[in-house]
Amino acid sequence: MPLARVLPVWRYALGAAICLGGALALLHEIVSGVRAFDASVHGALLGGATAALATALGTLPVLLSQNFSQRTYDGFLGFGAGVMLAATAFSLVIPSIAAARGQGAGSFEASAIAGGGILLGMGLVLLLDRLVRHQNLLEGVDTARSDSLKRAWLFVAAVAIHNLPEGLAIGVAYAGVDITKAHSLATGISIQDVPEGLVVALALRTVGYGRLFSCALGVASGLIEPVAAVGGAVLIEYARWMLPWGLALAAGAMLFVIAHDVIPEAHRNGHGRSASCSVVAGFILMMVLDTALA
Repeated sequence: MPLARVLPVWRYALGAAICLGGALALLHEIVSGVRAFDASVHGALLGGATAALATALGTLPVLLSQNFSQRTYDGFLGFGAGVMLAATAFSLVIPSIAAARGQGAGSFEASAIAGGGILLGMGLVLLLDRLVRHQNLLEGVDTARSDSLKRAWLFVAAVAIHNLPEGLAIGVAYAGVDITKAHSLATGISIQDVPEGLVVALALRTVGYGRLFSCALGVASGLIEPVAAVGGAVLIEYARWMLPWGLALAAGAMLFVIAHDVIPEAHRNGHGRSASCSVVAGFILMMVLDTALA
C-alpha cells in the first residue's frame, strides 16, 4: 500500500499549519504582555527564530533533490555535537556557577546547584523521551512499517525533543547572561541546527516519503525553539533566583542529548573517525565564539 494512503500528506500539512499559527499567536500574546522586559524577551524570540530558520535552511538540499554521502551528514552531525558541547560548558555551566555565586552561594554550594540543575535537565529529557516512546504518540506508524521506518520516526521525535532544551537555553541566556554570550550561544545552536534539519528530512526521504513532506517535518521540528526561548526568558524574568538552576537545567538537557542521540547517530553508520574529528572542530569553533570574541 502506498505510504501516501497510510499517512496523507495534506492532513499533516494542515495540522502543521494550524500548529504554526497557534505558536505564532502565542508568541504574539506573550511578547505583547511583557512590556517590562522587552529586551530579553525580544532577544530570546529573535535567537529562537534564528535557530528555527537554521533548521529550515538545512532541509533545502533535500527539497532541491541534492544528495549527500552518509559520511558527509554524519560529519555534519558530529560538528553540531561539538558546537553543542562547547555551548553547554562555556555558555551554560560556567555562567550557572557564576550566577549562583553572584546570589551569595559559596564555591561548593554553587557547584552543587549547577550539578543538581544538570541532573534535572537530564531527567526532563528522559521524561519527554519516555512520553514519546511509551504513550502511543507514534501509534499507527512504527507498528505498520519496517524497522527502518520506525527508526526514522524515532529519530525525528528525538530531534524535536531536544530542540526544547535548546530553545530553553537560548531564552535563559538572553534573560540572565550578558548579551555577547547569549548571541554566541544562539549562533552556536543555529549552526548545529542546520545539519539537524538536513538529517530529519533525509531520514524521512530515505524511507520513502516525498520531498515536500520530508522537508515540512524538518522545518516543523525546529518550531518549538522560539516558543521555548520566549518561555525560558519570561520564566527567568519572573524568578531571578531560578537563573543558576535554569542555566544548569538547559546544560544538562543538552549534554544528555549530545551523548544519547547526536553522537551515537553520527557513529551509527561506520564513520566514527570523521564524525569524532568533526566534534572537535565544532567544539573549537564554539569555544572561539564564546571566549575569544566575548
